[in-house]
Amino acid sequence: MLFDKKIEIKWVKVVDCGVKKFYLYHLKDKSVMVTFIGDFECRADAKGRIVLPAAFKKAMGQGEMRFVVRKDLFENCLVLYPYDYWEEELDRLREKLNPYNRNHKQFLRDFFRGSAEVALDGNGRFLIPRRLMDQAGADRDVVLVGVDRHIELWASDLYHSIAEDPEKLGQLAESILGNLDNSTQKDNE
Repeated sequence: MLFDKKIEIKWVKVVDCGVKKFYLYHLKDKSVMVTFIGDFECRADAKGRIVLPAAFKKAMGQGEMRFVVRKDLFENCLVLYPYDYWEEELDRLREKLNPYNRNHKQFLRDFFRGSAEVALDGNGRFLIPRRLMDQAGADRDVVLVGVDRHIELWASDLYHSIAEDPEKLGQLAESILGNLDNSTQKDNE
């Protein structure tokens, strides 16, 4: 895993054992970047709990196993943000929004409206509120998709119906990323 921001180390004690010196320290800020990769078919149990795939648990490390879940702004799915990443997103929003601007306040209200906090239980399961599952059209069969720093939760049938073909993905990559280095193109002309 890569570090998201500089980690400050606080030196606590130097122990001299005659031959070697041992430096004892602890990390003041253990914020690391989490990357979720892959898609996993999951089935909710009778109570609606979903097991977080082992690959996603491993990506989160030993940290806090809490998420904020909300309806995606653009797609018919839910998005699970690890709590630390959610806090970073909120900081970015706070920098850009004025709570005394009517439109900004309405955006914030709508943004938070469809949100909930979920945590893993002792068996690695989480429970998404039924109202959010209904918004995504999800029942028992879902797909959890790792998308960089967050996880998307899709109704299984919907996820498979929108699967992109490789050629279309290539065209999209070219249209978005194909002209990133304009200076190289000018040099070649």
